[in-house]
Amino acid sequence: MFDELTFPVIAAPMAGGPTTPELVAAVSEAGGFGFLSAGMLTPAALAAQIDRTRELTGREFGVNLFVPQPDTGADVSAHQERLQAFAREYDVELGEPKWDDDAYPAKLDVVLEKRVPVVSFTFGPPSDVVRLREAGSTVVVTVTTPEAARRAADLGADALVLQGFEAGGHRSLFTDDARLPGGGAEYGVLALLRLVAAHVDLPLVAAGGLVHGADVAAVLAAGAVAAQLGTVFLRADEAGTSEAHRKALALAERETAFTRAFSGRPARGLVNRFMDALSEGAPAAYPQLNSLAGPVRKAAAKAGDPEAISLWAGQTYPLAYDASAAVILERLKVEARDAAARLDRIR
Repeated sequence: MFDELTFPVIAAPMAGGPTTPELVAAVSEAGGFGFLSAGMLTPAALAAQIDRTRELTGREFGVNLFVPQPDTGADVSAHQERLQAFAREYDVELGEPKWDDDAYPAKLDVVLEKRVPVVSFTFGPPSDVVRLREAGSTVVVTVTTPEAARRAADLGADALVLQGFEAGGHRSLFTDDARLPGGGAEYGVLALLRLVAAHVDLPLVAAGGLVHGADVAAVLAAGAVAAQLGTVFLRADEAGTSEAHRKALALAERETAFTRAFSGRPARGLVNRFMDALSEGAPAAYPQLNSLAGPVRKAAAKAGDPEAISLWAGQTYPLAYDASAAVILERLKVEARDAAARLDRIR
């Protein structure tokens, strides 16, 4: 269905607050396609966001779910001990480092009951493709390697989002290799697109570091049916991005890097004091570390302190800007057309 969009740009699902019904609706109303993020929401909150989005737009949108990860059994005690310094600084008690499934079965029931037209999955392929299709949903899986793309295709995905290492936020690794900072092989979005297109006959959506219309034109020319952008919408008027996060993005003074320190899975964000202190040696233990660090992040966010919150962003974040979602879409469209016109040089 993405190849039928008025403008083939998708607003990536951004868990933890940036994605809102208002952002999703605004992107869809402007001719793109928006995704709600169900990660870390309760089933009731997800249902409310779906209902609110439908109040705001009659256009289609999607929902993204985090596929539950097996408990790795990793020892989190050393990380917990190092995290205590931050807990004392912000005068909070650390959370309980417990494993849970993010209420995945209940949230899957919500999207089935609400008959969400497009349901995407992060961290693995779904186990309920038949039920989703019976409910009329298109099934999309986010992958980071050609091997994962083939596996998702074999398991019945209707389309794939190819996430390059340039992307902000969590990497959609099916398996997190604790020996590697990025958790697995790191493919740039264009390389991943070409490698997957050579072996998988499915609609492909490109994601990772795309913030300009020329980026959209580039991935479309390389064979994608659409481009998925997240970072460029972090500073959108309709986004729920915190003020501390917005200010750090606007200053554009920080490097980006992968870290497990916040959640236990590799994610790209702006480097801050929390990442500097806790990234090295952080175990592959999701969602235990997410629960453990939760009170620190909340206290830092309340204080407007960017040094202990997850400042997720892609590598090209300095090129993002403040504007409404509609203005961002229109600017991307103009830039993409200009870039496409330059292809006339190819004879």
